[in-house]
Amino acid sequence: MFVARIAALAAATLCLASAVEAKTLRWASQGDALTLDPHAQNEGPTTAMNQHVYDPLIQRDPTLKKVPNLALSWKPIAPDTWEFKLRPDVKFSDGTPFTADDVVFSYNRALAPTSDFRAYISSVKEVKAVDPLTVHIVTNGPNPILPDYTTSILIMSKAWAEKNNVVKPQSYKDKEETYAVRNAMGTGPYMVKQRDADVRTVMAKNPTYWGKTQFPDYPDELVYTPIKEPSTRVAALISGQVDFVLDAPLQDVARIKQTAGLKTEETAQVRSIFLGLDMGSAELKYSDVKGKNPFADKRVRQAMYQAIDINAIKAKVMRNFAAPAGLITSPGVHGHTAALDQRQKYDVAAAKKLMAEAGYPNGFGVTLDCPNDRYNNDEQICQAVAGMLAQIGIKIDLQARSKTLHFPKLQKRDTSFFLLGWGVPTLDSHYVFTFLYQTSDAAKKVGSWNFTGYSNAKLDELSDAMLKEVDQAKRDKMVADAWAAVVADMPYLPLHHQLIVWAMSDKVTIPIFANDSPNFKYSKMK
Repeated sequence: MFVARIAALAAATLCLASAVEAKTLRWASQGDALTLDPHAQNEGPTTAMNQHVYDPLIQRDPTLKKVPNLALSWKPIAPDTWEFKLRPDVKFSDGTPFTADDVVFSYNRALAPTSDFRAYISSVKEVKAVDPLTVHIVTNGPNPILPDYTTSILIMSKAWAEKNNVVKPQSYKDKEETYAVRNAMGTGPYMVKQRDADVRTVMAKNPTYWGKTQFPDYPDELVYTPIKEPSTRVAALISGQVDFVLDAPLQDVARIKQTAGLKTEETAQVRSIFLGLDMGSAELKYSDVKGKNPFADKRVRQAMYQAIDINAIKAKVMRNFAAPAGLITSPGVHGHTAALDQRQKYDVAAAKKLMAEAGYPNGFGVTLDCPNDRYNNDEQICQAVAGMLAQIGIKIDLQARSKTLHFPKLQKRDTSFFLLGWGVPTLDSHYVFTFLYQTSDAAKKVGSWNFTGYSNAKLDELSDAMLKEVDQAKRDKMVADAWAAVVADMPYLPLHHQLIVWAMSDKVTIPIFANDSPNFKYSKMK
């Protein structure tokens, strides 16, 4: 009896020790992931969440360098073919083996019409499983930057997708509900334990994770809570209710730094914030100008650009956590140049003159669509822009809404004037051109986020050509020519490149990623 009691006590002590050692990292930001379907929505916080469950072939480390993930090596074996050697002995979190068939399935799924990742791999002609651990990706002609695009294509379990009737990606813009929206099956460091959209997401350590020896110290559990109100996010961090805040409110950064037990990490983000204008429609859908489109006149677009005092926005709205931009891509992206990134002069008098020359001396009214829970101080940016444009007679009807409504509205092309931010996961300018500038063409899988109606045959030709060009000098010339063309045409009004601040308890250690996508397998907790 006595021995049995001792044994029971020892077992209880072991359980208690195990519970004490288990580490939960509680984190928050202003908006939730839009879906758990890894191919449905190309949006930063969504992919940031999904990367904890799903792995790509190649990943970005904290310095954004490409490193092996599900592929141990990759190389071109023909002008139009890349070979990927897969990591052996990898399992999905349900215990089923990962093989080349899952890669083939996932890439074909990412090419489906409802996928928001089609443009990443628009050059892909065929994906072939040579053997269980070898994949060949055949492209339409050479593609020297294909590995850069693979970092964003997450790999699903083919068997799980077929079993749960999610062979095709969710149509996010149509708010389609599928099993993959709230459930997941990947090979990554975590598996989904609970998913209540916009309320709480819990992820537990994946017991079958291939990288547990490579990453032995990451937290046992992640608990994510979206907290839209900035002051509430800060209060939750200070009170210890959360350990990590992705988007520390800029107005509270100094306070956080001065609080015992808290710290921040800061860096320039690979993301630019800008305004888009529907310059392609015969008449704007949301304007008081009838029978013509004022945005089709470059003089109007330039007037709006020059009426925006970006230094005032930087100082007053962004608390100096922004770098004024002349391009809609940031330093660190291949093809970015300081010369092109210089803004045109802020000049209200010149802007008024341009408006008069264009036939709008008294301005006009238009609706500005803006998210209020996606980018740093996004709604405040739009409010400032509205006040500045009023100086040249443009009366803004500001419609600020959650990103869960903002992005579907844009993707349905139901907008005349909008705020958008754009990161570049490939770190190459082609990504910006193919999504935002190329003539929208579903068949070619390009221009899927070009909601401006902008169309330039020379730009289309350059963008297509730079995807295939293997001579670096020739390719760089194409990139430079493309940037020169779109800066001159001005379908977007650049605002700034974001600077980001992560705030956390001093018991958390994690390197900051310039793509603003925390990967908690790189984190540790005291």
